[in-house]
Amino acid sequence: MKYFIIAGEASGDLHGSNLIKALKKQDSEAEIVCWGGDLMESAGGRLLQHYREISFMGFLEVVLNLRTILRAMANCKRQIELEKPDKLILIDYPGFNFRIAEWAKKKELEVNYYISPQLWAWKENRIKKVKRDIDKMFVILPFEKDFYKKHDYQVEFVGHPLLDVTENYIENPVFKQEYQLDERPIIALLPGSRKQEIQNMLAVMLAMVKKFPDYQFIIAAAPAQSLDFYQDIIQTIPNESVTIIQNQTYDILNHAFAALVTSGTATLETALFNVPQVVCYKGGAISFAIAKRLVKIKYISLVNLIMDKPLVKELIQNELTINNLELELNKILDKKNREILFSEYELLKQKLGGEGASERTAKFIVT
Repeated sequence: MKYFIIAGEASGDLHGSNLIKALKKQDSEAEIVCWGGDLMESAGGRLLQHYREISFMGFLEVVLNLRTILRAMANCKRQIELEKPDKLILIDYPGFNFRIAEWAKKKELEVNYYISPQLWAWKENRIKKVKRDIDKMFVILPFEKDFYKKHDYQVEFVGHPLLDVTENYIENPVFKQEYQLDERPIIALLPGSRKQEIQNMLAVMLAMVKKFPDYQFIIAAAPAQSLDFYQDIIQTIPNESVTIIQNQTYDILNHAFAALVTSGTATLETALFNVPQVVCYKGGAISFAIAKRLVKIKYISLVNLIMDKPLVKELIQNELTINNLELELNKILDKKNREILFSEYELLKQKLGGEGASERTAKFIVT
């Protein structure tokens, strides 16, 4: 069969790449074309569009780039018609993918959705679109099945794909030598993958370098951004040593003693590597003001959402200050606090449903 997969950001590229591998196991003659990134292409997908050209963060940023998004959407529809896939697979990225789903359903194309949009957080009325346009929905968070059941819509809980990714991680035995790292404990900085969020978060994170001289700081650079982009921001802390390592986030987390993490998938990845963390988020003022009115969730990190309690500290918007970040970083460096967090991380892993999410999803899609 022929599959057309659409992912619009770095996390979608990661999960899409593992889904491609699983689809090829389930369907030996699978032909896969995709919108995604380097990982999906290396897994065997024929890449038609890279996500970095269509990935925008926040309400205002989307509005400012609306023409680009609409042009991309029209191009995507043309490519789907040209490729004539048997099945369409959408990965998260709801603003774009919901519109594609509505169009595809009218074309009588089977629509599969892997990784549910966060309807439980905001825009719950979108459930009508899901029930109308999505043939199969595969959810990865344990509470999502009950959410959809409440709305009389059957979904499959397949477990969280990050469990597979982290369990299958192969340690690089020469990582520290390769990047000339010293023996000081590592504090990882994960400022996100999009330009807007990196610009908003990284300068505050970098302010910690001179306050914690007994630690070495490493920026986990996103593959879609240039190293020069990070260097320009680093100039705000002259005479301080910071290492930038691109596309090696898991190697960094595997050696990290603590981490400062932008909200999103990275918070869960950090927890699965048993790294104490402080979650940081600062968006554009207008976008944040709109989001605050609309979003209905208590937490912004996946770790806290899944555990339904403030397991890791979240510094959001005006709370993300140099003083607050220094205070919270000191807390997660404390031995007693770390031991409590490690035990909670184990409970988190149990809630996520075990390994094999990609394989389970691929079986549902192929059959």
